Amino acid sequence: MSRAAKNYADALFEVAYEEDVDAIILDEFSDVRALFDENPDYVKLLYAPNIARAERTALLDEAFSGRVHPYLLSFLKLLCENGYIYEYGYCETRYRTYFNTIHGIVSGVAISAVPLKPEQMEKLRAKLYEKTGKSVDLINRVDPSVLGGIRLEYEGVELDGTLRQRLDGIEKTLSDTIL
Repeated sequence: MSRAAKNYADALFEVAYEEDVDAIILDEFSDVRALFDENPDYVKLLYAPNIARAERTALLDEAFSGRVHPYLLSFLKLLCENGYIYEYGYCETRYRTYFNTIHGIVSGVAISAVPLKPEQMEKLRAKLYEKTGKSVDLINRVDPSVLGGIRLEYEGVELDGTLRQRLDGIEKTLSDTIL
């Protein structure tokens, strides 16, 4: 992420926090990112140097005016005008990190072989809350190589309760015993 993109994300957060719309913008950040991920050609269009800046920002107005907070729309236009729209995902990550820090929220990832059900995610959040004393922004990432169980990663801590980890442990024990 460029220094300019960090500065843009930080400035957006500071204004949004001051105006008490930081949570709204965080949700909308994710929605816009999902749209960008689904439509990579749209992002390329917003970055195309052969299209006038005014036309590119007009495309953003057309797509997002009235659908996202005006601060976020202005932010998108600023990124577009200055050639940083391709760093939008990094800006979202920076904004989310800043948001979580200010609000005492821990970010975590639950890695499982199959998608976890909402009630399983809530139980994990509750357990992590008990352990950390903080709210937990938990996402589920699917990785079939874990075979079963869950690996939790948060605040630099990794708790590995996966079948893959257990099998690797058994394999190591057997190889140490045989040698």
